[in-house]
Amino acid sequence: MPALSPTMTEGTIVKWHKKEGDTVSPGDILCDIQTDKAVVTMDTEEEGILAKIIMPENSKDIKIGTLIALMVEEGDDWKNVEVPDTTSTPSTTAAQPESSQQQTGGDIATTVEGGRIRMSPSARKLLEEYNIQNPQQVAATGPHGMINKGDVLKFVSSKNLTKVDLSVQPTSTKTPASPAVSTAPPPVSAPPQAAGTSYHTEEVEYDDISTSSMRKTIAKRLTESKTTIPHAYVSIDCNMGTVSNLRKEIVASGIKCSINDFIIKAAGLSLQMVPKVNSLFHGDKLELTSAVDISVAVATDQGLITPIVKSAATLGVDQISSTVKVLATKAREGKLQLHEFQGGSFTISNLGMFGISEFSAVINPPQTAILAVGGSRLVVSEDGKPQTNMTVTLSYDTRALDETEASHFLEMFKNIMENPSMMTVGLSKSEKQETMFM
Repeated sequence: MPALSPTMTEGTIVKWHKKEGDTVSPGDILCDIQTDKAVVTMDTEEEGILAKIIMPENSKDIKIGTLIALMVEEGDDWKNVEVPDTTSTPSTTAAQPESSQQQTGGDIATTVEGGRIRMSPSARKLLEEYNIQNPQQVAATGPHGMINKGDVLKFVSSKNLTKVDLSVQPTSTKTPASPAVSTAPPPVSAPPQAAGTSYHTEEVEYDDISTSSMRKTIAKRLTESKTTIPHAYVSIDCNMGTVSNLRKEIVASGIKCSINDFIIKAAGLSLQMVPKVNSLFHGDKLELTSAVDISVAVATDQGLITPIVKSAATLGVDQISSTVKVLATKAREGKLQLHEFQGGSFTISNLGMFGISEFSAVINPPQTAILAVGGSRLVVSEDGKPQTNMTVTLSYDTRALDETEASHFLEMFKNIMENPSMMTVGLSKSEKQETMFM
């Protein structure tokens, strides 16, 4: 298992493009691997024959450096290739009795004759319900060879097994020599049920859902960010009337774009005007970057990923729109290349389309700020007329920025959003110079 990204520690085999016995040439794609961020194709610079696939498709949480396949040179007997033993030698302790169990952090390890078998708690419960004495009969598809609930249900279906009534107790066939007087106290009647209270005796069904590598990485990085980076927040409301009317005119002319595209453009220009926000932390060193590459949060089935709109300040709104559509589609299909989601100098997270009016986001290190965009809403303006406002919140790293710089960035963003003509003509040279030193 190769390291296909700088932060990757384990991966999942999604699909093999070659099968055992296939000839492999340099540049051929061997398989698709789910890293901590995306599905990446693994190619090879070697030539030969793919002799043995050790880790089949859907093998999860494979550590970097683990053997996943074997190749041999052309002409070798690939069918009888010897698989090297990469496992540690088992200890020579006395064998434990059959069906003894050990709890191993969320799954159950059962020791049977022939070795330890790992299974989920729900799988163990099903084995007991269907009286399956030998779990080795069940084909395991879970991570690290663990038997999960689906594996047992598949085995039960193939064997047409029925549940065993575990509540039935064996009755004695012996007849007592003489009747005995019961000295047990009379049974206590159950208390009457209160009105509106229901009691359920049916067993609750549970589904085992494995956590994707991407979600594990997201949880790890966000936890590190929230616990190690000093966050501060500042918000501002933008009047969306003018930019909404401009978008309608552009769409009517045949050019598709969204409000989010204007937001990305305005953020790009604001980063040019307040370059301190467009910065990255490398260790304890803060570096200002001239490249305005904006990461845009995209939700996928595997988790949240942030593809990058490169040079966002120099792109037109229509170019941003087409770029975001392509990146979002590739992200949801798991086909982003490394350079399309790794890097970025600033992030935008927009939850307005989900009805969220205002929120704060967690900084994505090594970046020093992230812009959280809420939904538009109708309010009453100062002159008593209806007005459409949108709240944006800047989360910033107080080691890199102070409240003045963060507030100035939001003021610039608000000014551009409420005067969208600035997105086409830009600011004058004097306005830029004034902004740079404010």
